[in-house]
Amino acid sequence: MNYCLIVDDSRTIRKVSRDIVESLSFKVVEAENGEVGLSECRARMPDVILLDWNMPVMDGYSFLKELRKTPGGVEPKVVFCTTENDMSHITRALEAGADEYIMKPFDKDILATKFRELGLLPESYSA
Repeated sequence: MNYCLIVDDSRTIRKVSRDIVESLSFKVVEAENGEVGLSECRARMPDVILLDWNMPVMDGYSFLKELRKTPGGVEPKVVFCTTENDMSHITRALEAGADEYIMKPFDKDILATKFRELGLLPESYSA
């Protein structure tokens, strides 16, 4: 079973995201900020991370920069999920090592499409 880490400071967003990701047959763990997210990654590296941009303690950009420094060669797919939609944010996220970028709010169809594009779901999967 694939494993997904959801890093977002909003309990509501984590709950909605968890429901969607679990419906795609992923095991889910949640973190309320980047610092907690990094701890979760040290405990068990996920296959994919849904990552918020704006969070207290450690934001998504700082989290991603730290995550990509992790030795060992295991690099989870990272999907930034945020309300920031200008090209500078998107470019900055991709340059830092994000694999994809989606806008909030998103639904199961959008997430399933991204997961298929990242090779996390079979091409034949339909949401």
